[in-house]
Amino acid sequence: MTIAKVSSKKEMTNPVLKKLSSGECLIIAEVAQSHDGSLGMAHAYIDAAAKAGADAIKFQTHIADAESTLQEPWRVKFSQQDETRFDYWKRMEFTPGEWATLKQHADEKNILFLSSPFSIEAVDLLESLFMPAWKIASGELTNYPMLDRIMKTEKPILISSGMSEMKEVDALVSRVKEKNIPFAVLQCTSSYPTPPEKVGLNMLDEYRKRYNCPVGLSDHSGTIFPALAGVALGMDILELHFTFSKDMFGPDVIASVTVDELKTLVDGIRFIEKMKNNPIVKDEASKGMQPLRDIFTKSIVAKTDIDEDTVLTEEHLAYKKPGTGIPASEYKNIIGKKLNKSVKYDHFFTKEDFN
Repeated sequence: MTIAKVSSKKEMTNPVLKKLSSGECLIIAEVAQSHDGSLGMAHAYIDAAAKAGADAIKFQTHIADAESTLQEPWRVKFSQQDETRFDYWKRMEFTPGEWATLKQHADEKNILFLSSPFSIEAVDLLESLFMPAWKIASGELTNYPMLDRIMKTEKPILISSGMSEMKEVDALVSRVKEKNIPFAVLQCTSSYPTPPEKVGLNMLDEYRKRYNCPVGLSDHSGTIFPALAGVALGMDILELHFTFSKDMFGPDVIASVTVDELKTLVDGIRFIEKMKNNPIVKDEASKGMQPLRDIFTKSIVAKTDIDEDTVLTEEHLAYKKPGTGIPASEYKNIIGKKLNKSVKYDHFFTKEDFN
């Protein structure tokens, strides 16, 4: 059962499903590791995301001992203070109590709290916080022990395709469908930052047809443009990284938008949604435009003083505002007619001027 097919009762009780059933794009502001291990910074990101108008704030819950070894290689060697990638994950950890304060803070700011787990231990920790949905990072699509633990919660699952092959996405979707769990699939390119030719907006329609589910974009472009295009194409979910400054420290900053850009993006998405949800019928929309039409359209007027009994030619006519006289579009109906009176320069012709 996809998110689109869940019962109305479940939609009303789960805030993620409720948002998706509203027809608005679910906007997830991703912090990832941009807090750099600082709890205070993590709390500051919650305030910033809420102020920008995002629907959800998302972290990543790393428990180094449960997910990594000292042999894990650096994706990019960016840190001068961490000897190994394992050390970096260790520094990114928060205690269960600290995670609880982040969840409480998000609740107080009326923004949904989400975090991607990377181990069964992280799933158990996050489940204790009553998180409303699960975001699965693409590197975890084959971590079936963790995924089986997640599916036992029966909460919605947001699947990021990222570095995964289609057969891996297919396999996880099949497992989720077998459990009758609501889900969505997000197009994602694991390139930081993602260039425009690798964003893959075509996959939105591909996933929608292939899985009959809500679709979205997990964007690493570091710009607002793919998200705006995706919403115009009808995507249901957006996840993107954000940061206080592109000069900050961390591996995700280069693929992040700033807080100000996030606010612009949220406003743009809601603007696009209103446009799409309010189609117009041109003739009906123009009914209230007559006052403006009178001001901006052109009437047929005398180009110079013209004597009575003159047969009008094109040289006698000019076309000027306001449009309260004979419309300029009818000029051919005026040519060849004989005036029954003399008229002055800029005279607005009327039907009574002719025999």
